[in-house]
Formats: sequence, C-alpha cells, structure tokens
Amino acid sequence: MENENNNSSRRNFLKLGALGGIALAGTAIASAVTDETPKATGKKVKVLTADGKLVEIDSSLVDHHAANDDFSKAELRQGVAGKKFIRVIDLGKCANERKCITGCQKAHNVLAPIEYIKVKKMQNSPLESPYWFPTMCYHCDNPPCTKVCPVDATFKRSDGIVAMDYERCIGCKFCMAACPYSARTFNFGRPEQVKYSEEHKNDTSDPNHCTTPYAQEGTVAKCDFCTDRSEQGLLPACVIECPNGAIYHGDELEDVVTNGEDTVRLKKLLQDRAGYRQFEELGTKPRVYYLPPVKRDFPFEDATEVQNTKE
Repeated sequence: MENENNNSSRRNFLKLGALGGIALAGTAIASAVTDETPKATGKKVKVLTADGKLVEIDSSLVDHHAANDDFSKAELRQGVAGKKFIRVIDLGKCANERKCITGCQKAHNVLAPIEYIKVKKMQNSPLESPYWFPTMCYHCDNPPCTKVCPVDATFKRSDGIVAMDYERCIGCKFCMAACPYSARTFNFGRPEQVKYSEEHKNDTSDPNHCTTPYAQEGTVAKCDFCTDRSEQGLLPACVIECPNGAIYHGDELEDVVTNGEDTVRLKKLLQDRAGYRQFEELGTKPRVYYLPPVKRDFPFEDATEVQNTKE
C-alpha cells in the first residue's frame, strides 16, 4: 500500500511538472526541492514547456530525469545485446481470423476493446480486390513518440524495441498524438480490466503469457514485441497464434525471420516479394515490413461473410 501511495504521489508530481512547466523552472525549483544548486552536466535533454514548445536544457535542471530515477528499470532500457528484432507480415496469408489479436490480449492480460494489433480492410482501387492489413506498433528506428515524451517514459532500446516504462508514464498522451500509425492505447481504468489484469498477472498456465506488466490506470500502452519472450528466444504470442503463418518475427542482424513453421532469410524474402514499409516517406524507419497481397492463399472474405458461413 505504501508503494502504491508513493507511485501515485510521484505520478501527480510529474503531471504538474510536465504540464505546468516545472521542468523549465530551473535552478530555483531544484534548489527548493534539494536545498542545493544542481551542477550542470553538459548533457542536453528535450522538454516541453507549458505552451507546447520543445526546448533543450541541461539535464541537471530536470529533477525527474531517467538517469537519477529509482523507478527506471535498467534492464528494461538496455535491450538484448547483439539483437535487432524485426517483423514481416505477409498480406497474402492474412484472413482476419483475429487469432493474433485475441492471442495478444490473453498474453498481455487485456480485454476487448483494447487491441495492440488492429486488422483493417484495405482496397487500393475500385478494380482491385480488398485485403486485410494488420497494424501494430512498428518500433521505428526514428520514433516520433519518444521525442515528445516529457518524462522519458517511452524510449528506443538497442535491440530495436520501442519500450514503455509504465511507472514513469504520466498519461499526457503526447506519444499517442505523435504516432502516425495510431499504435497506442490509453488505459482508462475500466473496473473489469483492472480485475482481469490483477487476477491473471501471474498466470503461468498459458505458455504464451508475457511477464511485462499491463499499463497502469491513466497510462499509455502498446505492442511491445512480447519483450520478455523475445529476450528468451521465444516467438511473440501473435506469431504463434496466427493459423496461417502470416506473421514472421526474427533478428535483422542474423538476417533470419520465422513464422514458427518456415524460417527464411530476411533480405531474400523482402527482395523476392517486394517488401515495403508503411508511410516510408515519413522517415520513421519502421521495423515492420509488409509483403504485398499477391498469390493469395484464399479469396478475400469480409467479416460478415465469414460469420454467416460459420452459422
């Protein structure tokens, strides 16, 4: 109970700091808190002012910077040495059976309508056949979300994963606004979700269960490439649950990806199948590639058609 109170008090303080401009008050605020003048480190950090401007100041003036925060988990921020996790989605194999979505929800202890993976109906022109297009966090190498976070709660790891520190997040939603892929969700604290997460947080009966915690109430959550499973050399839940093998996951440095059945060379797969990334022109450098929906394994079926067939 004491830890929960400390976390709550800390989050309230950070909210005031980020949204009220405390981070830019400088030496006067730091002195009032610590009774001593902070020494300049020479390291510049970006913070947001109360009027929404992004400015650079010395890190010593930001009392809640990650380098001096007990709540920041060093192992969460480091990444797996010698790895660059990457994903390829074969649009010709996706039938929108939603197994990836439900598998992800179960692995992360979340209930509908929360979805880290969204499958959208796409059609490039009236003459072309529609197809299903799964989207998620793309773990960009140039992520706009990390640049706008005022408390360093979201960050880029050395292994390519864009991760979240839920104990640092203050729920300002700046990262949600900055993401061009609408990949993030907000935990509004629905009672049924809170209860479900608490009951299943230590569930070891499911082999696909992820130990990374679900976002606390009032914070932002997203796909994390099943961070803990990736660290153990295991495939993410969505890859395992997809019945058609549409999702490939692997290591860019090893030049290999697998959908659990087929293991292929990453570069050859992308070159042979004309792989591409969504919104390439934005310069975000996503770590999720798509293979065009050619040589389809089955004809396109809308969700309503599938439901009627089953009935």
